[in-house]
Amino acid sequence: MKQVGVLGAGTMGAGIAYAAVQAGYTVTLVDRTPELAARGREMVQTLYAALVKRGRATQADADQALAALTDSASLASLAGVPMIVEAVFEDVAIKRATLKELDAVCDHETIFASNTSTFPITELASATVRPDRVVGLHFFNPPYIMKLVEVIRGFHTSDATLARAKELALDLSKTPIVVNDSPCFVANRLLVPMLNEAVFLLGEGVASREEIDTAAKLGLAHPMGPLELSDLVGLDVLLNILESLQERFGDPKYRPAPLLRKMVSAGLLGRKSGRGFYEYGA
Repeated sequence: MKQVGVLGAGTMGAGIAYAAVQAGYTVTLVDRTPELAARGREMVQTLYAALVKRGRATQADADQALAALTDSASLASLAGVPMIVEAVFEDVAIKRATLKELDAVCDHETIFASNTSTFPITELASATVRPDRVVGLHFFNPPYIMKLVEVIRGFHTSDATLARAKELALDLSKTPIVVNDSPCFVANRLLVPMLNEAVFLLGEGVASREEIDTAAKLGLAHPMGPLELSDLVGLDVLLNILESLQERFGDPKYRPAPLLRKMVSAGLLGRKSGRGFYEYGA
C-alpha cells in the first residue's frame, strides 16, 4: 500500500491529501490541533461529496477513499510514513521549525517534501539532519485540479529523493518539472511580476479592473485576468512573495505596488476575505 503524510491541513494540505487518496494512497493528514486536522478531513469529504453528486464517483468509492485518510494532531503519527509533504503556513521560520521538529520523530529514511512556493529548499533542508532527503514539491492551487508540480532540487537533494518526488507527482496524475533551487522557482518568478504590474496599472489609473483583466484574457489568451487571479491567490500571499523576492534579489522590479500594500493593510485580501479587486458573496 502506498503511503504518504501531509503536514498542514489547510487549503493546500487538504487538497494534496484529496489528490493522494484519489490516487490510491493511504494518507495521514496532520495539523497542530484536532480541530484543524478534522477541518482538513471535512474539506476532503466535501470534495468527494461533489464528485458523487456529479456522478463521477459512487458513494462506495468515496467511503473507500475516506477510509484511507487518517487525521491527527500528533507529529508522532507520521513516524513510520516513508514520505511527508509539508504544507504549513508560508513562513520560512515556521517551516524550518516544523521540519526540525519532524526530523526528531521520523525515521532517518523518511523523505520531506516541502510545498513551499517561495523559499529555497536548501535553506529549509539545513534545519534537518537529512538534507539529502529534503526536496521541494510545489503544487498549485487547487492541487487536485492543477496539473503542474515543480520538483525542486536543493543543494544536497539526492537523485533517489528527486526520483521519489517525481514518482509521487506522476502517481497523482501531475506533470512534474525539475527545477534547480532558487527563490520562487519558475512559475511564480514568471507570474508574480505580471500580477504586480497589473496592480500598478490599476493604481495609476491606466485602465479599469475589467479592462486590465480583459486585456490579459483576450489579448494574451489567459484563462483569468491578473486582478482576478490575484484575488484567488490572496493579496497578502502575493505581497509576501514580492517582499521575499525583493529581499533575496535586491532587485527593484519586485517592488510591491503601493495599491497592493494599501489593500492588504485594509484587510481586502481577495476571495478569502470577500473583497479584493472584486467583490464576492459569502
